[in-house]
This record gives sequence, C-alpha cells and structure tokens, in this order.
Amino acid sequence: MSVRVLGIDPGLTRCGVGIVDVAGNRAATLVDVTVLRSSPDLPLEQRLLLISRGLEDMFDRHKPAVVAIERVFAQNNVSTVMGTAQISGVALLLAAQRGLAVTLHTPSEVKAAITGYGSADKAQVGAMVARVLGLKEVPRPADAADALAIAICHAWRTGAAGGTLPTSAEVVAGTLTPAQKAWRAAERSQVSPVPRSLKR
Repeated sequence: MSVRVLGIDPGLTRCGVGIVDVAGNRAATLVDVTVLRSSPDLPLEQRLLLISRGLEDMFDRHKPAVVAIERVFAQNNVSTVMGTAQISGVALLLAAQRGLAVTLHTPSEVKAAITGYGSADKAQVGAMVARVLGLKEVPRPADAADALAIAICHAWRTGAAGGTLPTSAEVVAGTLTPAQKAWRAAERSQVSPVPRSLKR
C-alpha cells in the first residue's frame, strides 16, 4: 500500500509544491515538484489567482490522497507572514473543495522528521530529501525541496501509508529498506555534514 501526499511550502512570491508516493515501508518516490511564482508588481488578487491556478493544476493532475502544508509561524517580516497565510488559505480551500484532509506541520517538525534534527538548515534538509528520494541532485530552489520534505514528513509522522518506524530487531537483522536506512543514519548522526557538492 502506498499513499500520495501533496506537500506545500506556501509563499506568495514562491510557492513550493511537491508530490510523493510513500509506501508502507517508508520508501518514498518522487511524483512531481514545482515552484509556483507570482510577481510582487502584480495586484494581490492577481497574485493569489496565479498561485491558485497552479495549485489547482497539481491537485487535479496528480490526485493526492492527503495534503500537508507548512504551518505559518511568526516572523519579524509581517508582509512575508501575510503572504504565507494567504496562500495557505487558498490551499486549504482547494483541498476542502476536493474533500481532502489537510495537516499542518511546523518547520521544526519537518526538519526533525527528515533529518532527525529540528534545527537543521535548508542545505541539510535538501540533502536528506535527495537521499530519501534517490535523486542525484537536491531539488532547486529550496522551496521545491521544502515542499517535498513536508510531504515526506507527513507520511512518516502520521503513518499515512500504513508504515511504522523500523524496530530494533529489523535494524539488527539488517532488513531495513533504503528509506529506513536513511532515516536511521539521520537519527544516529543527528544530520551528517552536507557534501560540498550539494551546497549552493
């Protein structure tokens, strides 16, 4: 059994959207990823419409089973928070119209789920996303990697695909899947250094 998760890193200028299929053994496969953009020069309503149309296209083409969105959190930059909140509202509405359940995850939850460390930086999250999905390169820009991380986090944290964390016996027996090995490696190292080639 696998579940298709659509992850959204909301933003008014750049909105990351990532879709992954996650199996019960926690193995994740990339389905699609994109970054939707709107120019600050456009009126607000036009910017919201542009992002909304892009999100609708991803919803309707890939038909996810569940949706995960990064939770808005307080920042000093009020305009950034407002844009993030507005796009989150658009995404919530589109999901509700399609009868899809939505879960909000904080940035710390996503970082901890993907890397084993709640204060990991974007380069570390991106490197782990590439490793889990078996990609040769980290998805660019960072909004794309973040959206995929949100989708993977949701499946792993909630057990949406019916999977569970690997047991100690499985670790000892060496029967872990590649995804489980990556998870355990992150837990043990609390995030291994990111190879220079993966840094911006």
